[in-house]
Amino acid sequence: MLFSSITYLFYFFAAFMILYFAVPFKLKNAVLLIFSLIFYAWGGVKYALLMVAAIFIGYTFGLLIEKFREKKRISLAFMWLAVTSILAFMLYFKYTNFFIDNFNKLTGSSIDFLQITLPVGISFYTFQTISYVIDVYRGVPAQKNLIDLAAYVSMFPQLIAGPIVRYVDVAAELKERTHSIDKVAEGIRRFVIGFGKKILIADRLSQLGDILRNTDEKSVLLYWVYGISVALYIYFDFSGYSDMAIGLGKMFGFKFLENFNYPYISKSATEFWRRWHMSLGSWFRDYVYIPLGGNRVSKLRHVFNIFVVWFLTGFWHGAAWNFIIWGLFFGVLLLIEKFFTLKYLEKSKVLCHVYTLLAAVLSFVVFNATDMKEAFVYIGGMFGVGDIPLATTEILYHLQSYAVIFLIAIVGATPIVKSTAIKLSTSEKTGKIVNIIEPIFIISVFLVAVSYLVDGSFSPFLYFRF
Repeated sequence: MLFSSITYLFYFFAAFMILYFAVPFKLKNAVLLIFSLIFYAWGGVKYALLMVAAIFIGYTFGLLIEKFREKKRISLAFMWLAVTSILAFMLYFKYTNFFIDNFNKLTGSSIDFLQITLPVGISFYTFQTISYVIDVYRGVPAQKNLIDLAAYVSMFPQLIAGPIVRYVDVAAELKERTHSIDKVAEGIRRFVIGFGKKILIADRLSQLGDILRNTDEKSVLLYWVYGISVALYIYFDFSGYSDMAIGLGKMFGFKFLENFNYPYISKSATEFWRRWHMSLGSWFRDYVYIPLGGNRVSKLRHVFNIFVVWFLTGFWHGAAWNFIIWGLFFGVLLLIEKFFTLKYLEKSKVLCHVYTLLAAVLSFVVFNATDMKEAFVYIGGMFGVGDIPLATTEILYHLQSYAVIFLIAIVGATPIVKSTAIKLSTSEKTGKIVNIIEPIFIISVFLVAVSYLVDGSFSPFLYFRF
């Protein structure tokens, strides 16, 4: 089931809200759990059972880790057994055929691929369950209530595509949280903004990308327009989902941490990754990078630690070499900045931004490619490799047709709109006018986006693949 679907908006969510706010607080987590399981089972009951199995593993081993906390070796053994068991699910369903494919290529074997379907959102709930187990080992009290833990892992607002919510960030709210009209209104506002980003911007940019990908009239300008549209599409698609998840959480009394902070205004690749998919970056920092020693080791080991983190970051996104190369690309950039270029880049704001945007666009061309061969063709085309013209009438036509969407996307990827809205709403002269216009704007965005849904002009979230 998709957030951006008529079934979700007008049937599932409406039924959930009525029941959720009708029951007393002690039953709210149970209602949240039941509807989350229904939401996830919509795509296949067997995959919901897989998630339930991960929940039981996390719950059982969490209690065992806490029980034997004073016996470090036993507690550590239980922690590793839980982590490897939960991780095994993701490795099997997500990476088995990748390993078979590469083994066949290396050895000349012809092992058949397994008929495996990737369970939607497995990368997200796997990381959440692992973080819970590790945090319990580090001293966080284990959750005694199975329903509360299951509600945390399966919580449908962020289950499918994040943000990766850590147990420690919502543990108190699972036990006690407040609900109010103001929170619901704020949540609706945030949900609709994300809904609009997805349907009205991301899907239009995805549509343009498909058109450019399938045309026979390739040109240098076409490849650049494609690269920029892909970079903007991925941002609005994923940040739109995060906005919707954060908004839904707010309605239910949860405060999910932000996942994006205008990454395209960054002045370096290092800053870009402090602003992009922040929940994933902080997860790898706290559960991989720091345990490996972080930067408090020799320079060679530090470099190794960074490569491990960025290899895993790329591999987490998908079972294909282009994702691994994408991750390592950023790892190399971060190392170069750290040891050589960052102090020079900081001297020129314009150069910083141009360099960072160029790196981002090139990286997302690799990220969005079907394989590395296609990625090299597209990047080569951006720099005039091959017998292609600088521009054609077709790309000029498409650029003109999508100019408004491009302009909205570029402006929307900066804090300009948000900062202007805050400034106007807090001004004595314009505050009252903004308070009248804002709900009209929110309703208009929702209705226009819904009209696209009715027309069938939408696509699944990109990060459902992960």
